[in-house]
Amino acid sequence: MTPGRRSSTFTRLLRHGFTDATAAERLLDSAELAAVRDDPVLLEALGATADPDLALHGLVRLLEAQPGPTARRELLDTLIAAKPLRDRLLGVLGASAALADHLARHPRDWEVLVTYEPRDLHPGVAEFERGLAGAADPVALRVAYRRCLLSIAARDVCGTTDVAQTAAELADLATATLRAALALAEAAAPEDAAACRLAVIAMGKCGGHELNYVSDVDVIFVGEAAEGADEAKALRSATRLASHMMRICSETTVEGSIWPVDANLRPEGRNGPLVRTLSSHLAYYQRWAKTWEFQALLKARPVAGDPDLGQEYVAALEPMVWKAAERDNFVADVQKMRRRVVENIPAAEVDRELKLGPGGLRDVEFAVQLLQLVHGRTDATLRSGTTLDALQALAAGGYVGRADAVQLDDAYRFLRSMEHRIQLYRLRRTHLVPEDEADLRRLGRSLGLRTEPVTELIREWKQHTGVVRRLHEKLFYRPLLDAVAQLAPGETRLSAEAARERLEALGYADPAAALRHLEALASGVTRKSAIQRTLLPVLLGWFADSADPDAGLLNFRKVSDALGKTPWYLRLLRDEGAAAENLARVLSAGRLAPDLLMRAPEAVALLGDGDGGGLEPRGRAQLEQEILAAAGRADNAEDGVRAARGVRRRELFRTAAADIVDSYGTDTKPVEADQGALVDRVGGAVSDLTAATLAGTLRAVVRDGWGDTLPTRFVMIGMGRFGGHELGYGSDADVLFVHEPREGVAEREAADAAGKVVAEMRRLLQIPSADPPLLIDADLRPEGKSGPLVRTLKSYEAYYRRWSLVWESQALLRAEPVAGDEDLGRRFIELVDPLRYPAEGLGEDAVREIRRLKARMESERLPRGADPKLHTKLGPGGLSDVEWTVQLLQLRHGWAEPGLRTTRTRQALAAACAADLLGAEEAAILDEAWVLATRVRNAVMLVRGRAGDTFPTESRELAAVGRYLGYGDGHAGDMLDAYRRTTRRARAVVEELFYGA
Repeated sequence: MTPGRRSSTFTRLLRHGFTDATAAERLLDSAELAAVRDDPVLLEALGATADPDLALHGLVRLLEAQPGPTARRELLDTLIAAKPLRDRLLGVLGASAALADHLARHPRDWEVLVTYEPRDLHPGVAEFERGLAGAADPVALRVAYRRCLLSIAARDVCGTTDVAQTAAELADLATATLRAALALAEAAAPEDAAACRLAVIAMGKCGGHELNYVSDVDVIFVGEAAEGADEAKALRSATRLASHMMRICSETTVEGSIWPVDANLRPEGRNGPLVRTLSSHLAYYQRWAKTWEFQALLKARPVAGDPDLGQEYVAALEPMVWKAAERDNFVADVQKMRRRVVENIPAAEVDRELKLGPGGLRDVEFAVQLLQLVHGRTDATLRSGTTLDALQALAAGGYVGRADAVQLDDAYRFLRSMEHRIQLYRLRRTHLVPEDEADLRRLGRSLGLRTEPVTELIREWKQHTGVVRRLHEKLFYRPLLDAVAQLAPGETRLSAEAARERLEALGYADPAAALRHLEALASGVTRKSAIQRTLLPVLLGWFADSADPDAGLLNFRKVSDALGKTPWYLRLLRDEGAAAENLARVLSAGRLAPDLLMRAPEAVALLGDGDGGGLEPRGRAQLEQEILAAAGRADNAEDGVRAARGVRRRELFRTAAADIVDSYGTDTKPVEADQGALVDRVGGAVSDLTAATLAGTLRAVVRDGWGDTLPTRFVMIGMGRFGGHELGYGSDADVLFVHEPREGVAEREAADAAGKVVAEMRRLLQIPSADPPLLIDADLRPEGKSGPLVRTLKSYEAYYRRWSLVWESQALLRAEPVAGDEDLGRRFIELVDPLRYPAEGLGEDAVREIRRLKARMESERLPRGADPKLHTKLGPGGLSDVEWTVQLLQLRHGWAEPGLRTTRTRQALAAACAADLLGAEEAAILDEAWVLATRVRNAVMLVRGRAGDTFPTESRELAAVGRYLGYGDGHAGDMLDAYRRTTRRARAVVEELFYGA
């Protein structure tokens, strides 16, 4: 060969899409292709394939495998003369190395691609059964199966069939194969075949008539005794036949395997019997089946074995399938299953997952199936097992917007085409987009992308997955708005009844009211309505993810009515992704946060800081500075305290909203894993806010009555949870009031001034207003309610020296100055330190007294009718148990262990563990119980809007508490069991450490 000719051929090969022109030249120069080496038709045909190099290599191998020169000449003549064969054969060779291997092993099978009759264009089960008819053993069945697969692949790569038709043909071939395999099994065991009736029900993609090239074929087996046969023996016979049929398809032979037959969708999965009677199936589905099992039955289709029994199975189970949407937590269960699938994808593969990844095939399938199950109850036109047919029916019925359906159809077809071509190359089961450049190039060219195959492929793939991600959730909610909005001519509206069904499935208790809210929010031609129509489909999904969707939607309407005309509000929700989801979570999580927001809706702006900074709690110094400044600008004490309470309301909302968002999690922010950190954050934020509010109130009252200086130094000492930085949303502020007359001021004048300050502070903080009241509780003072409300430091000193009881020493463990004169507060702490950390610790008499007081409190203070095991404060293993145990350790060892000298329960517990006063396991058990009980109390306040120490009895409120604690719908019982289990373990530790048991 001359250099000039080589150069010319080399260039032509590159121009026709060959990537290794040198190797291609060598192959074209081989003896097998000598007769057609210079034929332009061959080169053009090779260049039209997905991978010209692969196609040429496969053709040479096929020619080499021909039994002789005559057969080789026949193949070449037919290839050049018959364009249909040329396109089919080279198309397959350029797309599938696996089918090229098959042709090399069975060199006459190319002849099945010659026939081009109309009936060959769209074969069905009968045609495939004829193609498999001669297979007398598993090896022959595999060869016949590949031969049929060859014709399907040829029609596919040539564009004779589209992706949906190809998937249907693959399902029909699978049906024919299952029948042939069952026939082989029956022929091998005629006695078993005579003893039973066996039906094979296809599930999954085979049942849905949308199979892949390589996929598990999901089946369920139903068996009955033949007439006159014993049922138990018949079932054993049916099980042997079913097992043999599965092995025939699944086992690897010299011709490989066909595909695995998977029966794990049967009742009880792999733990259940392989074959059941129809009555056994019915009993299981009536009593035990989960939501996903009814979802799977959408695709059930009899394909092999006894046809009458198969039809009986489908007819018996079909009514149950269409009642699945009436089950409690139906939508939540389906969506949870989808999330679980995504979470189980290895992180390194999630971006390449065509089937299971976000925006993948499963998103389309789940969304379509969800809508089928909701609306198929009353509309039989939706009852198709095929995804694209069902999507088309949903659009025709107005259940899905037509434009959305068209986009999803396009995306699904493109993604399925990618999946088919990826699997066809090696005939291996995979859903991962390849990373190798050559594989991506072949894949892109096989889909008709010829200019820049890799770049175009990735762009189109990402574009389609983006469409699916955007639409698959919206698909469920968008038509609810169309049901109450003005539609364009020709658009089909979701009927009122269908909208009601969908809202009920989402968990709305009052769908009629929900539709009224949607109409008020979405109707009209204003900019506000347009933005809300865009937002509501997503918001409805977030509301449905809560325990009270009705409240979420109602609250959103209230906020929008209050703020809808302010441009920043609409801009916030539209442009800041976090804001809309945060708002949805807050509005549907209970009463407290929405109540706080409704009193000043502009606080919704706190939800919009995209990096979460808007919900970060503010420090005490910052709060105090703002409140003191606001009080200082006021004309009188009442206005000053009103301003302080307004700041408190806003900051309570900030704290509650952050707590809800951290507990629920969002699309961009996972649930906070450290429950203790959540408790500490809330306790610290509310305690700092209460201290700042008291400081501002004190400043306002003093300025209004005395100017800049009160005649007596004055300080408030935080006690109980306040002193311990552990306040909850509904906690009172436990305090002691201490004063000390200024030099030259009479005792009586100082005492009167201090008393007036306290009385006025308490009055102003409780005046009915839009802001929540702050109750000040001084019952822990010396002599309790019988003693004076305010004492001088000297009076405290005299009392504690002469009369102090052990319970008062215990109470003083939490004492910490919170507002007022810092020097006086420091001296009060110096006064009480010897009482709360007594030298050499408590004596045995004092320890016995504390134990006696605790036992009496447990028996006397528990509310009548309350379940002790679920009482967070006084119940066994609850807050009181843990706190008294920790405080006893502080009283006994605080003098020697500096780490125990803290007002905070968790810090003291950690210090006791570090000092080896209790084991690490015991400390962890007590900490877990204390954190859980505190979280429950916070949850009850968030959900009910009022404080409580026990779990709510109303089911929706209980579910909302569970949702806050991380339990999904329908798992309130699990939550209560977990609480009892946690506190039971804590009580065992308390018995040992506190009571010395």
